[in-house]
Amino acid sequence: MRIGFLVNDVMTEQAGYTTTRLCTTAQSMGHEAWVIGVGDLAYDPDDHIAARARTTPKAKYSSLDSFIADLKGRRARTERIRADDLDVLMLRNVPSDDAIARPWASMVGLEFARLAMRHGVIVVNDPNGLAKAMSKMYFQLFPEEVRPQTLITRDRSEIKDFVRQMGDTAVLKPLQGSGGASVFLVRPDDMPNLNQMIDAVSRDGYVIAQEYLPAAEEGDTRLFVMNGRPLRVKGKHCAFRRVRTGGDMRSNIHAGGRLAEAKIDDNDLRIAEIVRPKLVQDGMFLVGLDIVGDKLMEINVFSPGGLGSAQKFTKINFARYVIEALERKVGYMSFYGRNFDNVDMCTL
Repeated sequence: MRIGFLVNDVMTEQAGYTTTRLCTTAQSMGHEAWVIGVGDLAYDPDDHIAARARTTPKAKYSSLDSFIADLKGRRARTERIRADDLDVLMLRNVPSDDAIARPWASMVGLEFARLAMRHGVIVVNDPNGLAKAMSKMYFQLFPEEVRPQTLITRDRSEIKDFVRQMGDTAVLKPLQGSGGASVFLVRPDDMPNLNQMIDAVSRDGYVIAQEYLPAAEEGDTRLFVMNGRPLRVKGKHCAFRRVRTGGDMRSNIHAGGRLAEAKIDDNDLRIAEIVRPKLVQDGMFLVGLDIVGDKLMEINVFSPGGLGSAQKFTKINFARYVIEALERKVGYMSFYGRNFDNVDMCTL
C-alpha cells in the first residue's frame, strides 16, 4: 500500500505527533509512506496531481525521534511523486494553524485532495466533509442533545446578555483556531472585565459564547472514533483523559493539562452513537470526541491527536489498527473499483 500523509509543513512535524506514529507504523508493516507538506503539491499539465514528498531511508525505526530526524534531515529520500498513484491520502494538516501566517495554505490541501479523488485515491477524512468543518460552526450541526447551549456572534451586547442568562458564568472562545488559544472562563467576579475578554476573543473574528459545564473542573475525555464507531481493541477503548492543572480552565496538554487514564462509560458511548450518523454522512474516518460530563465540548476531525497518549494507558498500539483499516479499504477498492463514493469508502 502506498500512503501519503498530508501535513502543514514537513519541517514542523514532531516525534510526538500522531502522524509520526502512523507513518512509522505503516512502514513497519511493509507499506510505502510519504509525508507531504501543503506547499509541496502541484497540478500538472496532464491533469494529474503531483507532490514533492519525503520518506525515510529505512523501513523500521527503534524510536519516533530517530524517524523524525531522518525524515527532516539529509538522509531523507525526496522525490516528486504522482499523488494520484497513492492508494490512500490521509489528510493530517490543520487549516486553522495556517490561517494567519499562511492563509493561502488553509484550503488548498482540500482542493488538491478533491482532485486526487478523481483518479481513484482514497482520501481520508473526506475533503468535502472536512470543508464543512472548517470552523467550530460545524459543531452546531450535531444534535442539541449532546451540545452545550451556544451563542455565536460578534455583537458585544448579545454576548453580555447570554453570559447573564448563564448566571454570569460562561466560556468565550474564537470561532476559528485550536489548541485552547484565546479561551476565557467568565465567572461572576469577572463581569467588570467582560468587555476586555470580548475584545480579545473577537479580534480575529466571531465569538463563541458557551454554557459552562461544571464537570469540566474534572477535565475532559478524548475518545477516538474510527469508521463511525468508538475505536476499541481487546476490550480497551482508544481514549485518555486530560485533567486541568492549577487555575487554568483549559485541559489541552500544551495548555498545561496532564494526562490520565480514561474510563469509558455508557454515557460516552451514547454520545458517540448519537453523533455517528453525521460522522458517517460526512465521511469522517478518524475523529476525536472531546467529552465533558454528558456533553461534547468539541469534535476533532482535522488531524486528531493522542494515539500515543491512549497507548500509554492501554499498552495497545492503536496506530496499527488504523493502518489495518486503511488496508481493508484498499482491498475493497481492488474488488469493486470506483463503484463507491469516497465518502462511503471513508467509513466502510
